[in-house]
Amino acid sequence: MPKLDHAYNIEDLRRLARRRLPRGLFEFVDRGAEDEVTLRANRAAFERIALKPRVLQDISGRSLKTAFFGKDASFPAAIAPTGAVGLMRYDGEVATARAAAEIGIPYTLSTASIAPLEDVAQRAGGDLWFQLYAWPELSLSEEIIRRARRAGYRVLMVTADSVVASNREYNRRNAFTVPIRLTARNFLDVAGHPGWVAGVMLRHLLNGGVPEFANLPAEFRTDLRGKGSKRLMPGNVCLTRDIIARLRDMWDGPFLVKGILNAEDALLAADCGVDGVVVSNHGGRNLDGAMASIDALPAVAQAVGDRLTILLDSGIRRGVDIAKAMALGADGVLLGRAPLWGATVAGQAGALHAMNILRTELDRVMGQLGCAGVAELGAHCIAGGAMPA
Repeated sequence: MPKLDHAYNIEDLRRLARRRLPRGLFEFVDRGAEDEVTLRANRAAFERIALKPRVLQDISGRSLKTAFFGKDASFPAAIAPTGAVGLMRYDGEVATARAAAEIGIPYTLSTASIAPLEDVAQRAGGDLWFQLYAWPELSLSEEIIRRARRAGYRVLMVTADSVVASNREYNRRNAFTVPIRLTARNFLDVAGHPGWVAGVMLRHLLNGGVPEFANLPAEFRTDLRGKGSKRLMPGNVCLTRDIIARLRDMWDGPFLVKGILNAEDALLAADCGVDGVVVSNHGGRNLDGAMASIDALPAVAQAVGDRLTILLDSGIRRGVDIAKAMALGADGVLLGRAPLWGATVAGQAGALHAMNILRTELDRVMGQLGCAGVAELGAHCIAGGAMPA
């Protein structure tokens, strides 16, 4: 196992994960849609925001603690829903959820996960949220919602920005599709990563067979061979505010809509009775050319910040990125690729290491900004007081 104490930042973990994983699997997580303009824009947008430090402040008792929907969190972050974690690391969903529970932040399980939602809830505990891709047939969505409620998930997060399939050409080049296609290229790729073969795929085969997407509705459940499925994920071109309102009625806890980049959409979501929105461009993986999430945040915060909890994802690689998001109106962030790289490298310990890196970096940045608590992060921390043009 690589020494985690030599992984000083998230990029170090990414490099270690890249060495461990077959190319097709690494690129499935790491890359974006089409020409990856939005993927690059996410980082460029964070990097052009300049902070305005304060000195001569008493920061001796600073705290990163916050709360999401009435439950405390050790710092203003939750784990984002990421599909196929169990292919990166055997039992990866449980490992990451346990790490989130250990550090004291929420974990969001994806509809597209390998591990059954009931298994993750039973074995990991902590503050569990569930992400839903809504089916056009509401009865299918309701089936998943009932399962999540029975298992004890506290927050439901509906993804709204995936109503049509994205164009991720590298997946087809790598033959990393469902069903997976066997080619000479990906055979050699996998053969060159015996640690992943033995530690992940062989363990799956010995403990239940070919990995499957266990949280899809029964009639669409499938494994990596595409066996038994009419289609993998729903394409719901009719995901309107009426559908969101009906899904809201099915869930008796906090309810989030993920994939908001437009203040008007945030207002529509608020009118549906949701409790929060996630400002997100899906990590640059859906619409190439979409604006960076952090660029969309100020307008959304101005429109609904007094009504809804606002979270942000896409592009966060440093604790300073969390501080910038909070200063521009977010109540917290979702961490996607960062803990995933950690889990890939070292399971629960690696995911925890990734979260601790970001938490420590955020604590350092807050001290340098003269902020004793996350509530003190505001527009005054940004040079010019707002997002640069």
